[in-house]
Amino acid sequence: MAKNIITHLSKRQCIIGYGMAVLAAVGFSAKAILVKLAYVEPVDAVTLLALRMLFSAPFFLLVAIRHAWQKNLSPLRGKDYLLLLLLGVSGYYLSSLFDFIGLQYISAGLERLILFLYPTFVVLLSALFLGKPFGRKEIIALLLSYSGIAAVFYDQLGIQSANLWLGAGFVFGSTLTYSFYLIGAGQAIARIGVSRFTAYAMLVACVATLLQFVLTHPLQLLHTSMRVYQLSLLMAIFSTVLPVFMLSAAIRLIGSSHTSLVGSIGPVATLFMATVILDEHLTVLQIGGAALVMTGVLSLTLK
Repeated sequence: MAKNIITHLSKRQCIIGYGMAVLAAVGFSAKAILVKLAYVEPVDAVTLLALRMLFSAPFFLLVAIRHAWQKNLSPLRGKDYLLLLLLGVSGYYLSSLFDFIGLQYISAGLERLILFLYPTFVVLLSALFLGKPFGRKEIIALLLSYSGIAAVFYDQLGIQSANLWLGAGFVFGSTLTYSFYLIGAGQAIARIGVSRFTAYAMLVACVATLLQFVLTHPLQLLHTSMRVYQLSLLMAIFSTVLPVFMLSAAIRLIGSSHTSLVGSIGPVATLFMATVILDEHLTVLQIGGAALVMTGVLSLTLK
């Protein structure tokens, strides 16, 4: 009887965990679609990112306050605050800023494929700076992934603007800064806790974004169209706050490796939404390139 209850609970946890992982992946993927829709209006990347952070900040502030009142949590040390500052700036501020700028110039589908390369960046950076092993399997995975990106990029050369290289460069920069964040976040998350770390790091990013806006833009630029407000709010709730905490819940229920595998539906979801909502043209070469990228990245994730 007890064994059946445990099995039932395990199955239920798996279903909930995989469901959370799917919803998180789709939510993160929808961000590019919402950004592209917002760019139809007269709004720039910094203003749009500032609005996203303004709408997101209250949710993360509530989580941070709740953790601050919990007495059973280990107190943060000076090193923890420094890590939160550095990782919040690199992983959530710079990465988001570069991504938003890049989306001004490239398609949502190409953006998501480039961002999906982050495991390959982590492998390369870990080999260069941490002395992690780098062998034949890693080389094959990298060749597959970057061959796929090259194929999609070649296909886009005849479709998109002359700023394709600039946009792709910014999104590669976003992937690079996020990869540095992932490498440094492991020990900090283990010591601070996923939910508390995420809330604090996101608040750091919110402050950095709003500070940049205040220093570089007049405040009246926040008075924009209702359409931009609506899309920014959707972005904050469904592509920032909810996916972040659903991802944490999924990792807790089914583990990080299974959650990462489910996350591979992200590029597929973006390509589908970009075709249906943004009317982006999907070619056979793009599909083949996306398949190569996903094969290469998944081979690293499975390892």
